[in-house]
Amino acid sequence: MVKKGKGTKMKHARNIPNLWVLIMALVCSAASVFGADKRWVVYEGKKGPGVGKHIVFVTGDEEYRGEESMPMMAKILAVHHGFKCTVLFSINKDTGDIDPKTLDNIPGLEALESADLMVLFLRFRELPDEQMKRIIDYTNSGRPIIGLRTSTHSFNYRKNRNSPYAKYSCNNREFKGGYGRQVLGETWINHYGGHQRESTRGVIAEGMESHPIVKGVEDIWGESDVYGITTLSGDSKPLIMGVVLEGMKPTDKPNAKKKPVPVVWTKTYTGEKGKTSRVFTSTMGHSFDFLSEGFRRLLVNACYWGMGMEDKIPARSNVNIVGKYEPSRIGFNNEKTGVKPADHALSPQR
Repeated sequence: MVKKGKGTKMKHARNIPNLWVLIMALVCSAASVFGADKRWVVYEGKKGPGVGKHIVFVTGDEEYRGEESMPMMAKILAVHHGFKCTVLFSINKDTGDIDPKTLDNIPGLEALESADLMVLFLRFRELPDEQMKRIIDYTNSGRPIIGLRTSTHSFNYRKNRNSPYAKYSCNNREFKGGYGRQVLGETWINHYGGHQRESTRGVIAEGMESHPIVKGVEDIWGESDVYGITTLSGDSKPLIMGVVLEGMKPTDKPNAKKKPVPVVWTKTYTGEKGKTSRVFTSTMGHSFDFLSEGFRRLLVNACYWGMGMEDKIPARSNVNIVGKYEPSRIGFNNEKTGVKPADHALSPQR
C-alpha cells in the first residue's frame, strides 16, 4: 500500500473550500432564477433606445385577458426596443397560477421602486395595504403612468372599507371617481357602444395629427365597445376618438346615432408629494384589439412619450409580435387555467 503524503492531504484540504464555494454559487444561482420566474416574468432588453429603462406591467382583470396581452406587449418592447420589462400578475395563493379572479394578490410590486414607467391593466382589485402602498407610492412619484381599458375602475374596496387606500375605489364620492377619474381621467360609466355587438374604429382627434404618440399609426380597429364617459378630468386632451361601428367587423358602418367619444387621451397628474406625472389612458384593450398593428404601435409610442423619449420614436415603430399571440375570448370565466408566469417566458433563442 502506498501511503499518501502530507502534501497530498493539504492539497485536498485546500480544494474543499473552493468546492463549497462552487456548490453554494450554483445553489444561489438556481434559487435566484427560480425566484424570478415563480410569480412574475422579466424580459431583459438587449439593444435599442430603451436599454437602461424599466417598464413594469401590473395586470389583474377578469374579463379582457390582460394577463395574455400584456406579456405580448412586454416582449415587443423588450425584443424590438430594448426596454427591460417586468410583468406582474394576480396570483392564486394556493396554486401559484395566474388567476385574474384573485382580487387581493399581485406579488412583485416592489419592482415599481426601480420602474421608469408603470402600465396598469386592472379591474376591481382590493389589494392588501402593503401591496397597494407600492402602487400609490409610484403614482405620487411623478413618474409616468399608462392605464388600459378597465383600469378606469382599477380598485373597488368592499371588504376593507377602513383601508387608507379605500378612497381609490372607482365609485368613491369624496375622492370623486377614485383612482380612475383622479389619476387616469375617468372612472367606470357604462358601455356606450353595444357590448360585443358594436366594435370601435379609432380615429386621430382633430388637431392631434402631429402628436408623437400617433407617429406612424395608420389604422386602429378593435372588437372592444366604446366606453361611455362624462367629462374627462383635469387637463385631459383627447388623442383618439372612438367611432361606434354597427357590427363586429372593421368594414361595418358607423352608428350615426352615436357621436364619437374619446377612447384615448393624455393628461398630467400631480400627486400628494407635488410631483407631476405624464398619463396616457386608453379605454380600448379587448384581447383582440391587440391584433391591430395600429393599436400596438400607439401603445409602444405611448411608452416612449411617457418616459420623455418622444424624440426617439421611430417613423414606424416595430410592433411585430414576438412568438405567438393567440388571444382567448373575453368574458368572465374564459381565462386559461393552470398557467404560470414562467409559461410566458421568451424562448431560449431570443
